[in-house]
This record gives sequence, structure tokens and C-alpha cells, in this order.
Amino acid sequence: MSKLTRYFIKDLHVPFWAFAIHDGHQVDPITEPYLEVSEENRLREEDPFTAVFAELPISQFVVGTSRFQLDINRKIEDAVYLRKDQAWGIHVWKDSLPENILAELYQDHKNIYNEIDELIQKSIADFGYFVVYDIHSYNAKRNDELEQVDTEANPQINLGTAYIQEKWNPLVAELMNCISKDTLYGEPIDIRENIKFKGGYLAQYLNAKYGDKGCVISFEFRKDFMNEWTGTPNLERIVEIKQLLMNSLGTLKKHFNYDGR
Repeated sequence: MSKLTRYFIKDLHVPFWAFAIHDGHQVDPITEPYLEVSEENRLREEDPFTAVFAELPISQFVVGTSRFQLDINRKIEDAVYLRKDQAWGIHVWKDSLPENILAELYQDHKNIYNEIDELIQKSIADFGYFVVYDIHSYNAKRNDELEQVDTEANPQINLGTAYIQEKWNPLVAELMNCISKDTLYGEPIDIRENIKFKGGYLAQYLNAKYGDKGCVISFEFRKDFMNEWTGTPNLERIVEIKQLLMNSLGTLKKHFNYDGR
């Protein structure tokens, strides 16, 4: 169990998982006095509302702590943003973080990955396979709130699949086909693979370690469902994304001939 990092697990005893590891905005009272980054800048680079997307009828792993305290989607040596180049040029900490706090954060990272290992191993033991929806969002208006989104360079949905074993390509193709037949905000969906993101450390780690038994598919939703500068949500669009993911679960069940709940 981690000391400074808060997360939530809902294990429904199914082979499918939804992870939202960048949803969190909380910081621990122990680390808060050392933070230089503003709450607004934190929120802008976090993935708010992805925990809502992950509220699906499958197992869930949601991190409530801000990535600016500890980023679970980075390898351990980069999981605490000690340099500007690790955090979009943002100076995160006021002074050098005390060594004892830094050590606790690194230990949290180890403990959380040990727990994730146990969860995936249990899914494999119980079902013989697993699939993780690794749910994120991304900014497409980097200059200002009124910037016109470059839709060619920024797909509505970026699937990070670069680290998935070839044996799961048919599953990815089936998911792409399923989602492409749906609509989002009343329009056809622009979903492409590995354009903006290929998959973070969670995907790399689990796909490398357990890739013969299952896969982690990273979903990056362009922040069309909110104002990425103010954090104001569009609730109707959030519900649409959640429904889109809900609809896609039938593809997983069909692929694996899974007839459980």
C-alpha cells in the first residue's frame, strides 16, 4: 500500500480492466508546501474526467493523486518531475524535495506496480488472458484557448498500440472497426493509431511482461469534451465518450468468447 499516493481499485472479477492513472488532482499535505506549480497548470496537464470514462462494467484502477506529485505512467526515475524537461517546461517544486519524501514517492511507485502485477497475474490465472483500457486525454490547443485545432495532426482518438504483441493485432483491428462505425458528437470518428502517443510506461511495462497473455491498449481522447484551458467540462460529450467505450466492450467479449457479466 502506498503512503502518499491515493488510488482506487474495483475488482469485478472479469478479465477486462479500465485504468485512469492521470485523472487525479490531489496532492498530499506532506508534499504540498514544496509545490511551485500552480493548481491551474496542474489541471491543464492532468487528465480530468478520465475516471468517469473508466466507470465501465469492468474492473477499474483509478489514481486520485496528481501526476505532478507522482506519475505512475513514467518509469520510476522519471516519475517525480525534478526537471523542467520532464514536465512541459514547468518548474514543479519550489526547492529540492527532501530526500525522505522523494524516497517515499519512489517506494509508492514500486508498491503500486507490485499491486498492478498481482491484479494482472490474478486475471491471467482466473481467465487465461486480460485486456486493459489505459484511458487518457490530451491537449490540442497548446498556444491559447482560441487556437484552431490541427485535426490532421491531432486525431479525436489516438490509440497507443506500439508495444502490443503482434498476436493482438486482430483485436485492435476489431476495436478500431467497432469504434469507427460509431459517431462522436454527432459526427464520424477520427480514430488513428500511434499518431500523438504510442503508449506510456504502464503500457510498455505490462505489454512487455504479460504480452503473450493479453494487452494494454492506450486510449488518448483529444480534449474536445472540455475547455482544456479552464477545465470546464462539456457533460454531454463526456457521457458520449463513456458510452462509446461501453459499446466497444462487446468487441472484447466477442473476441474472447467471454460470456460472463
